[in-house]
Amino acid sequence: MEGPSPAGEDATTPEAAFTALRPLLFSVAYRLLGRPADAEDAVQESWLRFARAPAEVRDPRSWLIQVVTRLCLDQLRSARERHEQPSGIWLPEPVLTGESVAEDPLDTVERRDLLSLGALAMLQRLSPSERAALVLHEAIGLSHGEVAQVLGVSDAGSRQLLARARRRVAADPARQPAPSPAMHRRLVAALRAAFDSGDTGQLVGLLRDDAVLVPDTGGELAAPPSPLVGRATILHYLAGWAALRWYTAADVEVNGEPGILFHAGGEPAYLVTFVVDAEGRVQLALNVGGPTKLAYTKRQGLRLPA
Repeated sequence: MEGPSPAGEDATTPEAAFTALRPLLFSVAYRLLGRPADAEDAVQESWLRFARAPAEVRDPRSWLIQVVTRLCLDQLRSARERHEQPSGIWLPEPVLTGESVAEDPLDTVERRDLLSLGALAMLQRLSPSERAALVLHEAIGLSHGEVAQVLGVSDAGSRQLLARARRRVAADPARQPAPSPAMHRRLVAALRAAFDSGDTGQLVGLLRDDAVLVPDTGGELAAPPSPLVGRATILHYLAGWAALRWYTAADVEVNGEPGILFHAGGEPAYLVTFVVDAEGRVQLALNVGGPTKLAYTKRQGLRLPA
């Protein structure tokens, strides 16, 4: 993304103010849009507007959050049909984080609420305004009054949007009690080991009876045409997939959580992340693949384990 460079900047300059806020702005836009490249475009446009803004802008953080949010809302309202696949499935595009990549756009973002791929998929169920209200209040920490100002609604309207959003996603797996990070990592490591061995029978105790696998390869790679529901159905599919042995499975960090990258000769093919229940079993598996869906992750400078 083009924009100001942090090198040699005075901390009071517009360039320095924007550079310090860029990770936060990216996290807002990415949560709302689910596409990192589109999020970068929104952040870049916010910089262009900020650079032209009157010098009287006293609170760059609030001003830029409002601009980025409104840019994203405009995009969501004008292009909702773009994401739909023939199967009706659309998953957000992942971002590799932590030591998995040379460039982590979320590295300095303090609040990681609503950043997992499961949470981003959940947000797709909300209207643009509901999504923005939930993200701005729960993930960014804005007050009801601040959310109202960003969205151009009354304080009561902001509260209504947030309440409606919370009701609509209350039963989503991403809103349920989660295991400890250590338990989550152990589960994903066990899943990856099962794929490494080709023995998907090891997965039986790792999946809930009502587990769901949701695939989205943008129509570019083989994938089930609809979500797979139930442990037996998922295991049957994975057994056939594992038998092909075309891939190498690697542990990676995806959107701040452990995931598995399936690659062939270092070329990413599929990224899988998991929503895990409090007992450490998979509730929901999100399988994102294909050159288009993983284009951003390739740009990040993937670091595969030796």
